[in-house]
Amino acid sequence: MSRREDAGCVYLVGAGPGDPGLLTSRSLELLASADVILYDRLIPTEALSSAKPGAELIFVGKQTGSHSMPQEEIASLLVRRAGEGKMVVRLKGGDPFVFGRGGEEALALRAGGIPFQVVPGVTSGVAAAAYAGIPVTHRGLSLAVAFVTGHGEPGGGEPPLDWRALAAFPGTLVFFMGVRQLAEIASRLSSFGRAPTEPVAIIEQGTMPAQRTLTGTLADIVERAREHDVHPPAIVVVGPVAALSRELDWLTQRPLHGRTVAVTRSRAQASELARRLRELGADVIEAPVIQTRPVEHEPIDPSGYDLVCVMSPNAVAALFASLTAGGRDARALAGARVAAIGPGTARALAEHGVTADLIPERFVAESLVDALGELPVTRALVVRAREGREVLPQALRDRGVEVDVAGLYETVAQALPSELLARAASADYITFTSSSTVRYFLRAIDGTPSQSARLVSIGPATSQTLREHGLEPTLEAEPHDIDGLIAALLADATEN
Repeated sequence: MSRREDAGCVYLVGAGPGDPGLLTSRSLELLASADVILYDRLIPTEALSSAKPGAELIFVGKQTGSHSMPQEEIASLLVRRAGEGKMVVRLKGGDPFVFGRGGEEALALRAGGIPFQVVPGVTSGVAAAAYAGIPVTHRGLSLAVAFVTGHGEPGGGEPPLDWRALAAFPGTLVFFMGVRQLAEIASRLSSFGRAPTEPVAIIEQGTMPAQRTLTGTLADIVERAREHDVHPPAIVVVGPVAALSRELDWLTQRPLHGRTVAVTRSRAQASELARRLRELGADVIEAPVIQTRPVEHEPIDPSGYDLVCVMSPNAVAALFASLTAGGRDARALAGARVAAIGPGTARALAEHGVTADLIPERFVAESLVDALGELPVTRALVVRAREGREVLPQALRDRGVEVDVAGLYETVAQALPSELLARAASADYITFTSSSTVRYFLRAIDGTPSQSARLVSIGPATSQTLREHGLEPTLEAEPHDIDGLIAALLADATEN
């Protein structure tokens, strides 16, 4: 069929095997622009959170024994939505052309006159093995690799596998979706000549924080999989390279591997903390129970102040938004000393071209008061959240300083699914980066966290709020910033 000139375009996009860090920049770019996204199961949450507001998200995932939507209907839906002139992303786990039925969908699009593009993704056959410390090819052990579907069943309409050829294949065999057929795989390969001592590895939930690798041989892998209760999704690697997992395992060596960490700060601020925790091996549960929004106010004019105190990175953003609204920029701060509550706030100021004149040793209001010392101050502006603490303004007033407080934003609750909150409440560690995260998290879960959860506070003010709610922080960051919080987590994980 000829191309329809009024049609949109369909992008067959590979989402990779599960680790959001393996999403390609091209896939993220398309997800941020798509009008419609049809997605499979096991798609990273971060992928869908990249969708633009108002995008239509349609789940079309499949799992063994239960098809959410028949393949023919998926193809028809792609043609219909693109035929309406929409930009459509068909988001598939792994690579769309590696056991992803992407070829079938591409043929349906071509028959329907719909233009399409293919965006490859990282396939689990390589990635999950690599995360388990298994190179699918290795000099002296394997110079070839074959990808095989283990999903086919007798009577399923698929051409039969040539087990004699697979057993004789001079390299590594990687079976996708092979857990349920493991007994047949081991039996067929052995009966056609593969040695019973041939190393085998099963990699469950590859590249995900819960990844688990089970090794054995063709002779014992079925029994071992039964003993260890292995479940899909998993790949099966057969060949000498599978034994390298014991030597080259790197995933489980990361210091926070196997630990779940809940991050409660606002979504806008959570990404950097979550990224660093994941790099250390943690299973991060992002539960942003708060969000910030601007408060209506007249544009700020900082002239006439000899001290401007900025109390958070959010306050920096709000301050410069207010300056811009009044036709001003960083030059408006030239006549004042600028104090930042901590290094994160100082970095945010630096991004706007302002170097903080003063950063206290401890990143709390009380320490900022001490850091001011005998500094001559006549008139001060404190830029903060509307509900901020009164420690600094009152201390300045006690020194005879004329103080104006600019509460430029407010913190409000962010609604979250109950399932997500339940997971966060039972995490190994729950991190709190402000008093507001404590209050809103406890309100959201309508109770207290699991008794086994270790509560991590960023500093004294946050710790005090926990105590006011009858909870004792397990850890308190020192210094009172994200670096200190991560250091406290690492030290505790090492000891426990």
